Amino acid sequence: MSAPLLTDRAALCRNRARALKQGAELFLHEEAAAEIEERLSEVNKRFTAPAVVTGFPGPWAEILPDARIVADDETLALVPGAHDLVIHALALHWSNDPVGQLVQCRHALKPDGLFLGVLFGGRTLSELRAALAEAESRLTGGLSARVLPMAEIRDLGALLQRAGFALPVADAAKKTVTYATAFHLIADLRAMGEGNALTMRPRRMAPKALFPDAARLYAASFPAGDNRIAATFEIVFLTGWAPDPSQQKPLRPGSAAARLADALGATETPLADGPAARDD
Repeated sequence: MSAPLLTDRAALCRNRARALKQGAELFLHEEAAAEIEERLSEVNKRFTAPAVVTGFPGPWAEILPDARIVADDETLALVPGAHDLVIHALALHWSNDPVGQLVQCRHALKPDGLFLGVLFGGRTLSELRAALAEAESRLTGGLSARVLPMAEIRDLGALLQRAGFALPVADAAKKTVTYATAFHLIADLRAMGEGNALTMRPRRMAPKALFPDAARLYAASFPAGDNRIAATFEIVFLTGWAPDPSQQKPLRPGSAAARLADALGATETPLADGPAARDD
């Protein structure tokens, strides 16, 4: 018997549709899009056939108005070898098969095409996760799936390699947003379409005291001053290239034609045999 999927795609689509209907709060998409736009400006290459994989096209269409917009379905509607740029835009953290998504993006790229991914990383909502866990364990003695587990940056970088990208790079930026209460944060998450869409989410009503208790614990543990609370969003950026013979390759060990000591004008001192000793 196979394990249940992490994400309930039907619930995710409902959450996003509700957010759009009520006026989606997309400030994190806007900030991520601005960062991607800046990164593209630093690449010495003109992209003529871009595609963006996203659940919220608006902010991404503004920076790439000619891009093909593709829904982040499990099977992406991308044509193999059709694009010189593919952006996976703040949706990969909900994927049931992130490696599969990356492989599909790589196959959609022309040789030497660029992939840029942006998603929420493991430190995202760490405060909310801790407050809910403590409150629920006190009330019920157990824990429920209430906040999406998100990958650490080192693991995400490894996914790029598994997907076959050349020159893979992963880096992250941490953004702290303040709210009046935990209830305001939860309302904002719903407005972002980032409400609970986990397959294993509890279907019954939460204990009446759960969220008030969690809000009190949150305020006590993670104050931001001025009677506000702090919420962390870790935004991870993934960069990789479709392999091409023109790309730089690492040198084979021992193939250097010059000594580093000569290049630095330094005197090379051989190490003594055996382990080094410290006097301190």
